[in-house]
Amino acid sequence: MARAWADVSLDAVAANVAALRELVAPAEVCVVVKADGYGHGAVPVARAAVEAGATWLAVAQVQEATALRTGGIVAPVLLLSEPRPDEVDQTLAAGVAVTLYSPELIGLVGRAAVARRSLPVSVHLGVDTGMRRVGAAPADVVRLARLVQAHPDLSLDAVWTHFAVADEPDRPETAAQLERYEWCLAALHDEGIAVPLCHAANSAAAIAHPASRYDLVRCGIAVYGIPPAPSLAGAVPLAPVVRLATEVSFVKTVAAGEGISYGHRFHAAHDTVVATLPIGYADGVFRRLGELGQEVLIGGRRYPMAGVVTMDQVMVDVGPGSDVRAGDEAVLLGAQGDERIAPDEWAARLDTVAYEVVCAIGARVERRHLSS
Repeated sequence: MARAWADVSLDAVAANVAALRELVAPAEVCVVVKADGYGHGAVPVARAAVEAGATWLAVAQVQEATALRTGGIVAPVLLLSEPRPDEVDQTLAAGVAVTLYSPELIGLVGRAAVARRSLPVSVHLGVDTGMRRVGAAPADVVRLARLVQAHPDLSLDAVWTHFAVADEPDRPETAAQLERYEWCLAALHDEGIAVPLCHAANSAAAIAHPASRYDLVRCGIAVYGIPPAPSLAGAVPLAPVVRLATEVSFVKTVAAGEGISYGHRFHAAHDTVVATLPIGYADGVFRRLGELGQEVLIGGRRYPMAGVVTMDQVMVDVGPGSDVRAGDEAVLLGAQGDERIAPDEWAARLDTVAYEVVCAIGARVERRHLSS
């Protein structure tokens, strides 16, 4: 039996996809399942998302696309970055749409497509309008589009971009990026180059910037029930997807003044009872959470972590005279009784984003995919 588990509600995934589809219609929804579905399990999440009406899936790495195909997923899949040269054959074998933005990779993929004698490879031309990560410069879009069209076994099916600050709706950069993207589309149109599919919006833009929805939106974090920013909470109804839990493994009495955990950075203020949980930073419970006052749910009540989180265990101050016992369920993320700890709560304490919180849930944590 697993020492810790993450219950993943596929019903919640489906509900979130449905809510996003309603919000962005007539645009279609592409569900991003990179990083093993943001730590939730890519194949089960992908299957639930497609059944709920998502028409596309997206991944960051070729191996992730292959895992979807091996798992029986036949829906269209977009590779969000160029493959390495040594990954081109694997990419084509997976039958995915390929993001391209450099002449070298366009040529390499085009030649590989001819050699495979398969159906034309679907190309989504990626444009860097301000993220400054990957993508073609706007001034190069027409030239690169022509290079794609020059290869008989490549099909220019889409042009897309990605926003840097869409999760901060009041900042002007998103509007500026949209202007650059529109300039690219206009330049292609003026040259008689058709763009069948336009897409730009991530979760934040899909919610906060309606003009960015175009034909397709690429939703990641919102599908997993997490607002892309605290300011966007409630803008669309999102059902929590993950519940991270374990069981109390040991209970002991600690005297006032005793130090707990590495470094003895925590000392009991009074005689108390401390419970140990068999989960730690190797499982995604960040080491600093104990020092930052993060709480755990046991018996539907909040109790603070005591001392730094260790690799395999967390100590929790359950108070003097506590009736907490070994075997009691402890919830680190999710609901128990009337209380709930959201990934955003951890993120706020750690000064990070909820994306990092859920992606950090480790391989030792058993994923339990639940559906009605």
